[in-house]
Amino acid sequence: MKKLDYIDGLKGMGALMVYLCHFVFAFYYAAYTLLPEHVNTRTGVEILIGKTPLNFFYNGNGAVCLFLVFSGFVLCLSYFRTRDRARLKAGALKRYFRLMPVILAVNLLIFILMYLGLYRNAETAAYTKSIPWFQGFNQFEPKFLSMLSESLLGCFVWGSNDYNGVLWTIPYLFLGALVVYLAAYLVGENPLRYIAYGVMILVAFTTDIYFTGIFLGFVLCDFFSTQERLVSLYRRSRLLPVLAFLLGFYLTSYPSIGTEQPGTIYGFLPGAYTVIYHMAGAFLLTAGALGCGGLQWFFSRKPFLYLGKISYSLYLLHFPVIATFSCWFFLEFQESMGYGLTVGIDFALTTVLVLALSALSRRYLEPVGTWLEKMVERCLSWKSNAQKSA
Repeated sequence: MKKLDYIDGLKGMGALMVYLCHFVFAFYYAAYTLLPEHVNTRTGVEILIGKTPLNFFYNGNGAVCLFLVFSGFVLCLSYFRTRDRARLKAGALKRYFRLMPVILAVNLLIFILMYLGLYRNAETAAYTKSIPWFQGFNQFEPKFLSMLSESLLGCFVWGSNDYNGVLWTIPYLFLGALVVYLAAYLVGENPLRYIAYGVMILVAFTTDIYFTGIFLGFVLCDFFSTQERLVSLYRRSRLLPVLAFLLGFYLTSYPSIGTEQPGTIYGFLPGAYTVIYHMAGAFLLTAGALGCGGLQWFFSRKPFLYLGKISYSLYLLHFPVIATFSCWFFLEFQESMGYGLTVGIDFALTTVLVLALSALSRRYLEPVGTWLEKMVERCLSWKSNAQKSA
């Protein structure tokens, strides 16, 4: 089965964007709010950047939408290629065990860091003018049982994220995946299945739009795996995939603050529909990459593939590093070195540390999830064989 490396590369880009978003929000908050009172440069260049497509690279909400669409795409890829419904059942039963171990390990690390008083984000926010966003994280007394509850159940069902703020997306990756597996199982071979997909997307859009990302990725997977003639026409057009990617990039880069942007290239778009722009942009960007060989080649390069390999750990680990190490370094050196130089060095050191910890997690923690998945697979196989024998 041919592996679509560029999808992993795109996932890696999405995880990197989330990290950049949180670092930028912590130290250059005006790049998000676009307000002069939050500026930390002499020229206010962060506001200028925030009003251009350059903000794509730290657009956290856009990155989440991309991450959800990419994840939805890969969930049922093996099913649509093989039509083996047993893969759907196995995927659904293994999903929790794939996600949980790293969440638990990172939350345990956060519990220890909080217990030792190493979270410095509240103190840092007063200097960086990021009080509305950065100050409030992890400002409570850590309790082991509450951490355990969040790690094992709360984040999966309710999106509990008291200890690690990024866990709010886990219900979409978990519950959304279960819905996708069920949809593929029930109607995956039905010629009218796209009507069912449309109902799924409409319900998600009117209740919780972020579930739409998983479902849109799933629809793309079905289409590009089964509609060979239409996909061939789309890819041969050459121009359509490129236009889809460019339009997707534009929509995904709409400033996350969600206000009107007069005098910019976003000026004609109402600010009230920011999440819709980001979700549509993620869909189009993914569709563009799926249809363009040049984009596939680009996102299959080693740096993107490496980021894709560590993307899950990077996503979970980066924020506690920012709230502890990055804040400590900033508070320690900003008076002697100045704001800009301190943040620049801080960013370089933080990036190295985040990548190193993510690599260690990928090597030693994520295999625990793989081992648990294999145990579930063996149990299913044993049960199936026992039923056949009976």
